[in-house]
Amino acid sequence: MISFDKALEIVLDSAHGLDTESVSLNDAAGRVLGRDITSDMDMPPFNKSAMDGYAYSSKDRSSEFRVIETIRAGTLPEHSIHAGECSRIMTGAAVPEGADRVIRIEYTEEKNEIMKITAPEHSSNICMRGEDFKEGDILLSPGTRITPAVIGVCASAGCTHVSVFRKPDVSIIATGSEIMEPSEKPDQGQIRNSNSYQLYAQASQSGGEPVYLGIAGDSKEEIDALFTQALSLSDIILLSGGVSMGDYDFVPDILEAHGVDIRFRHIAVKPGKPTVFGIKESSYIFGLPGNPVSTLVIFELLVKPFISKLSGYEYTPVYIKGQLTQDIRTRKSKRKKFAPVYFENSTVTPVEYHGSAHILAYAHANGIICLSETGETFLTGDTVDVRQI
Repeated sequence: MISFDKALEIVLDSAHGLDTESVSLNDAAGRVLGRDITSDMDMPPFNKSAMDGYAYSSKDRSSEFRVIETIRAGTLPEHSIHAGECSRIMTGAAVPEGADRVIRIEYTEEKNEIMKITAPEHSSNICMRGEDFKEGDILLSPGTRITPAVIGVCASAGCTHVSVFRKPDVSIIATGSEIMEPSEKPDQGQIRNSNSYQLYAQASQSGGEPVYLGIAGDSKEEIDALFTQALSLSDIILLSGGVSMGDYDFVPDILEAHGVDIRFRHIAVKPGKPTVFGIKESSYIFGLPGNPVSTLVIFELLVKPFISKLSGYEYTPVYIKGQLTQDIRTRKSKRKKFAPVYFENSTVTPVEYHGSAHILAYAHANGIICLSETGETFLTGDTVDVRQI
């Protein structure tokens, strides 16, 4: 059994970035850049007015100016500014030669083509050519997650298509003769398959391309058949169940029979101890516990950052601090414990939790807290770190 930190290190060190592909800007949101984005022009491409107002020279100490033209956005000035002159100008329009200031229209009065300054203007209100970025500047680097703002930058730089890392293909397999699909009503001793559907959602939200291959009963032949299919399809294979020490926990044996290089079999965490990770050529295999909370938590802790790194992005979990609304006491243990909490308005409330089969608890949680092996006591009002999920 290895520590969680060691397991995470092994998983992330095993990730090798996928190849890249070109996608349109409209399909790029949420993806990860695979190449530099370089500007093909200065931005702004000209000295641009930031206000509706009047462009004039600040060296001219007069308070009254003759309006010589109106400059609209998208048109070029026809005249330069000389002493005693100004140009009426709109937001986004090019500033004429000879002008170094735009006074906003609220600080002026105009009558008979004469503009009079009625209040001082302390800003130039001009966006200078190239002040955002210049032609040839590297604006964004590989590994950048593409947000709406990043798409705006790409569009400003003239990119209609961008190079992105390919999404990893993720095959999902459930194991267990007691497992049945949600559309069926379980008989005694049976249970609906929740793991595969929550894993599908998690994989999709984490940037993967999931495919659900179905349920394999507790036989080596059934598990082997689906696993063999997954090897031909996937960068990542997620199996839930069949990884512990029971008579019908065949997953580790099947992985070994396929020549999978198993890097670890157990992690010192609760929930999620019987977690297996291995590599077969270009496929990465996670054998996850059968209980749904264990599956959900191990995906969040290990698989999610792994998918991100495989996709070219260094995932960093978000932690927030909050004050406990009730005591938390834990005993000394050999494993770190992760527990569900609800964070709101800087307060942290433990969610009622009955164990690793109690997936409903996580439907009411928006974070988890880590409780160390040494045993800890947190009192009401204590500040704790919450990992958002």
